[in-house]
Amino acid sequence: MTTEVRVPTLGESVTEATIATWFKKPGDRVEVDEMLCELETDKVTVEVPSPAAGTLAEIVAAEGETVGPDALLAQISEGGAAAAQPKADKPKAEAPAQDTEGQQKMSGKSVDVMVPALGESVTEATVATWFKKPGDQVAVDEMLCELETDKVSVEVPAPVAGVLAEILVEEGATVDAKARLAIITEGAAGATPATRKAQDTVLENAGPEEPKLRDVEDAPSAKKAMAEQGVSRDQVQGSGRDGRIMKEDVARAASAPRPAAPAQAPRAPSSASDAGREERVKMTRLRQTIARRLKDAQNSAAMLTTYNEADMSGVMQLRSEYKDAFEKKHKVKLGFMSFFVKACCHALKEVPEVNAEIDGTDVVYKNFVHMGVAVGTPSGLVVPVVRDADQKSFAAIEKEIGELGAKGRDGKLSMAEMQGGTFTISNGGVYGSLMSSPILNPPQSGILGMHKIQERPVVVGGQIVIRPMMYLALSYDHRIVDGKGAVTFLVRVKEALEDPRRLLMDL
Repeated sequence: MTTEVRVPTLGESVTEATIATWFKKPGDRVEVDEMLCELETDKVTVEVPSPAAGTLAEIVAAEGETVGPDALLAQISEGGAAAAQPKADKPKAEAPAQDTEGQQKMSGKSVDVMVPALGESVTEATVATWFKKPGDQVAVDEMLCELETDKVSVEVPAPVAGVLAEILVEEGATVDAKARLAIITEGAAGATPATRKAQDTVLENAGPEEPKLRDVEDAPSAKKAMAEQGVSRDQVQGSGRDGRIMKEDVARAASAPRPAAPAQAPRAPSSASDAGREERVKMTRLRQTIARRLKDAQNSAAMLTTYNEADMSGVMQLRSEYKDAFEKKHKVKLGFMSFFVKACCHALKEVPEVNAEIDGTDVVYKNFVHMGVAVGTPSGLVVPVVRDADQKSFAAIEKEIGELGAKGRDGKLSMAEMQGGTFTISNGGVYGSLMSSPILNPPQSGILGMHKIQERPVVVGGQIVIRPMMYLALSYDHRIVDGKGAVTFLVRVKEALEDPRRLLMDL
C-alpha cells in the first residue's frame, strides 16, 4: 500500500512554499510522525511529518523546488522493504571486469526523460547542468540534470535504472514544459553486492576525486541562516550531497570560534579596495518569494495609511490596578495586546469593510474576527491567528497569544494556526519603532501598526502635561475602505484605549 505525502494547508494568504531540506532519502525506513522534510514559506518554517510507517519510496519534489498547497511531496510504501539507494557520484575510472553474478543485464527498453511539471504559470525552463553523460549508469531517482525557471531550480531524476543512452538537450538550451530531455536504456534496478565490491576497489585505486567544476546549490534554509548569522559560505563545511551546505552545518560554523583577522596596513580608499570589502550573497528563494509577495501586495491593493495617536494612561492605570488579581485568577499576565485586540474587534463591528476582502468583483464581509498577531521569532516575523477573537475574554486572548508566541519562537507553529486571519495587528514598538506604515497581508483589507510608548508633552484641558503616548497607523485597501471608514476605525480604537471602560459598555 502506498501513502502520499502532501504539502500541509498553507492558509489563505500563503500560496506556495519552498522545499528547504529533506531529512530522509528514497529507501529510508520512516516511522509515523517522523520528520521527512522542512518547508519554508514567507511566514514560517514548517516540518512535514510522515503520515505512515514504511519506506520512503519516492521523493517527488526536490530540495529548492517551489510547491503549492496540497502538492505531492513524496510516496511512502507502508511496511515495504527498503528501496534501492541512489548511488553516490564516483571517480571517472573504468570498473574492473565483473563476474556473471555481478553483471547487470540490460533489457534494451528505451525510456524518455521528460521535463517535470513546471506549474501553470511556467511555460519554459533552461537546462542548467547535466550531472551525467551518455554511457553513464544511473539508478532510479538519481539526479540527471538541473533545470532553471524564472521561479525555481528543478532537479530531474531518472525515471528508471539503466544507462543514459542519449542527451537530447544540451546545457544552456531552453525547453518547453513537455520537452524530452534524454533517453535511458532501461536495465537492472541497481548494482549487486559483487558490483558494489568492484566499485569500492575502483574508488580505492582511483585516488582522490577531481574537484567538481559545477556549483552546488545549498539548502534554502542554510542560505537564510548564513545571511542572518553573518557567516560566509567558505566558513561552512557542507554535510549534504556533493558538499551541499545544510542548516545544521551553518549552526555548527556559527558556534565555532573564529580566528582573529590579521592586521592590515591602511590603504587609500579606492573602488578596488571597496570591492574587496564587499560580500555578494545570492538571495534565497524564500527571500525572493517574500520580496515578490510584498511587492504584489503593493501592486494589487490601493494601499493607504492613516495615523492617529493614543494616550495610554488609561490602559496603563487599569493594567497596574488589576494585573496582580488578573494573574492570580487566570494564571496569565495582563498585557497590552489584549486591549488592542478587543479595541480592534470593537471598531471592526462599526466599520465592517475593514474586516472584509475583495474576491474578484465581490466583497466578502466576515461576520467574525480572526485576529492575526505578528510575533517576532529568531527566523523572522510570523503571524499566528487568534480565532473568533471577538468572542473571547481578555484572559482567553492573553493565554492564546502567549501560547502561539511560544510556539512561534520555538518554530512549532502549524500552518493551520496561521491561516484564515481577517485583520492583523503588528507591534513594531517592541523593537523601538516610533512610527511606520505597515504593509497589508493579502487578502486582508486592513492592518494596525502599534508603536513605542513614549512620554511626550500634550495639551489636556488647556494645560501642557506629560503623557505616555503611542502613534497608531492603519494601512488599508482603498478599493474597499473609504477614508471616512478608515479614520472612523482608528478613532474608535483610540477612544477604546484612552478609556477602556468603553469596551465594557460597548460604546
